[in-house]
Amino acid sequence: MKRLLAAFWAATLLTPAPCRAGPAFDGKAALAHVERVVAFGPRPAGSEALARARRYLVDELKKAGLRASEQPFTAETPDGPIQMANVIAELPGRRPQIILVGGHYDTKFFPAFKFVGANDGGSSSGLLLELAKVLRQRRSEFTYWIVFFDGEEARREWSATDGIYGSRHLAATLRRDGRLNQLRAVIVVDMIGDRRLDIRREATSTAWLTDLLWGSARRLGYRAHFLDETLAVEDDHAPFLRAGIPSALLIDFHYEPYWHTPEDTLDKLSPRSLQIVGDVLLDALPALETLLLRGEPGGRAR
Repeated sequence: MKRLLAAFWAATLLTPAPCRAGPAFDGKAALAHVERVVAFGPRPAGSEALARARRYLVDELKKAGLRASEQPFTAETPDGPIQMANVIAELPGRRPQIILVGGHYDTKFFPAFKFVGANDGGSSSGLLLELAKVLRQRRSEFTYWIVFFDGEEARREWSATDGIYGSRHLAATLRRDGRLNQLRAVIVVDMIGDRRLDIRREATSTAWLTDLLWGSARRLGYRAHFLDETLAVEDDHAPFLRAGIPSALLIDFHYEPYWHTPEDTLDKLSPRSLQIVGDVLLDALPALETLLLRGEPGGRAR
């Protein structure tokens, strides 16, 4: 099996990717978006600040010539029903099958202190905005969805029913509408902007998809930031994994002592970290398209 996979990867890397090279990712531009989002203040699900952040995301996507829509829904939380909304930017490809790249844009609700979530909620928002703008200028075989998930954070304590509201809602909606099989792969980013970037392999993620991302990191010279240690983290990729969609998470969960504290502020972030993750994604996505066109390593023909 190892020899078979090795031959598969070698053939893939020698084949021209269906996505042509185009504009490069700009970490400084991504950080500028983070700054704009953080300026709205704490952004827990259902808040006016998050609504303003959402309008900013949609406006920026539309200014870049992207199709952007909101997916509103009512989430049942321990604090009662809360109105939430995912933001979905669609980049049509030659095929209707979808590669989803997403992350959350809400912040956790802390009534006792001001939590602006520069890294935890802000960094993914800025990176995804810049990524969408770059992908808009590239030709691709697959359709891309850039998704900003609402309600990733638990309202109180993380549980099967408190947390990842937006991704659970999208996965359930696609399943109900008979469209889940249109999804070919999901990549989620979270907490990827801190100055000391140490991304570990997420243990529950689809192995071959994680391998592909780590291969891009090595090829680009970013091996010091993509570690071979493993860490299990439940995040917005989880509902899609449970639905049988190949999914992977990029997260730097070692963000002590700032995680979920008032100290998660802009001064802890670096455009270099956003640049690294953006570069890896843009390098990996063409190879992902090639894999999906041939049939993913799990044996399912596409």
